[in-house]
Amino acid sequence: QVQLVESGGGLVQAGGSLRLSCAIYGRTWSMDAMGWFRQAPGKEREFVAAITWDGGSTAYADSVEGRFTISIDNAENTVYLQMNSLSLEDTAVYYCAADSVATMFISRTSEYWGQGTQVTVSS
Repeated sequence: QVQLVESGGGLVQAGGSLRLSCAIYGRTWSMDAMGWFRQAPGKEREFVAAITWDGGSTAYADSVEGRFTISIDNAENTVYLQMNSLSLEDTAVYYCAADSVATMFISRTSEYWGQGTQVTVSS
């Protein structure tokens, strides 16, 4: 059974930084990509960033490009999201996801999700 466990969310002032972590347990061979999505109140869940399991390829939403960095430690089965220059618009529940490269990078969705971690940016 696949389990994704996020941590690292919290309250931060605008302009500040946070790092999210996600540990995956029970990963299957078909899950060769991991990613982060977010859902703000009243909005649909949206793609934030993705990375291949070997760390060789990444993708970002335009809204976070240059501010957020996704990375992976596949020895520890953990993916990270370093978030810098946070703004009020980044406030959301952030979800970790795991799936195939095609699903994550092309469809920008996933079948497997973590429980989410709240990120709140204050002015």
